[in-house]
Amino acid sequence: MGDGIDENSRDVTGPLITQNAYGMVLDIGAGHGHTANYLDINRVTKYVALEPNTHMHEEIRKIANKAGNLIRTRGPLSVDTVVCVLSLCTVPSPEETINRISNELLNPGGVFLLYEHVLSPCADVAWWQWFWSPIWSKAFDGCRLDRPTYVWVRKATNWEVDKVWTQEGEPEEHLFWHQIGKFVKATQVILLGEFCIDFFNNYECTIIPGIIAINDFQLYS
Repeated sequence: MGDGIDENSRDVTGPLITQNAYGMVLDIGAGHGHTANYLDINRVTKYVALEPNTHMHEEIRKIANKAGNLIRTRGPLSVDTVVCVLSLCTVPSPEETINRISNELLNPGGVFLLYEHVLSPCADVAWWQWFWSPIWSKAFDGCRLDRPTYVWVRKATNWEVDKVWTQEGEPEEHLFWHQIGKFVKATQVILLGEFCIDFFNNYECTIIPGIIAINDFQLYS
């Protein structure tokens, strides 16, 4: 998230993240790392910021440096919380990415939190989203207006909790129609494969108490 996006969405994302994130938190498309500002340090042990845009890394490091001394490490990872704030709109192969994160990185009992602009249920609005998406994506780093992201998350794995709701006061006719979601993975699902190792092995991480930032990480290549 950039500063403007964070300011406009914090009334939604702040409570969503603060009340639900716990343990090891994975922030997909972290932007400037604003998610770290909403984490409850009594519930969160570490924060993993994944951001493929290298221009964002300096801001992530600035936020991370406020929390303590830096330690560097490498290695595979499994997480308790996944946070996606206006990031899955840009991910290539989004269904596959969501499936693999949900099944191979997120621990059983873990939480998947999202705040995304998605495909509108209104046919006329959806038509315009499809129309503008090819142009919009070229101008805004691959961002698509026409993805039913919350539907893909719902189908990704077996969820014990599946809650999706609309941003208060936002009509379905909005070109940027947002959905907010909280999903809790069923505790009996245990799928940790090579993706977990491949995803993080050989990438340098920056760790401080409560914060990890991936350095020069190409998540979506």
